[in-house]
Amino acid sequence: MQKKDKEKVFGGEWTEDMLREFLHADSYDGSDADYVAAIRAYRHMLPDVFADYVELFKAEGHNLNAKNADGVTLLQTIASHAKGEPYAAALRAAGAE
Repeated sequence: MQKKDKEKVFGGEWTEDMLREFLHADSYDGSDADYVAAIRAYRHMLPDVFADYVELFKAEGHNLNAKNADGVTLLQTIASHAKGEPYAAALRAAGAE
C-alpha cells in the first residue's frame, strides 16, 4: 500500500532513453509487434509525451498503421476510447491512417 505522499506520478520528464524502452514489444496473439509496443506506450504516457514517442517511433521505422490480431489499426483502437482523442491526434499528425 502506498502512503498518501507517495502517489503515482504519470507526468514528468521523459528522456529519449525512457521513450526507447517502449519501442519494442513481443506479440503473443498475432497482433503486429509495433501495435503492441505503441499500445503499451499509450497506456503509460500522457498525450504530450505520447506525441514525442510517436515521432521517435516513426523516425525509427516502426509502422504507425500496425494492426492487432483482429485487423484493427492503432489509430482506430485509440480513437475509439473516450479519452483517446489527443493521442489519436498525435498519430494522425505523424501520418497514421
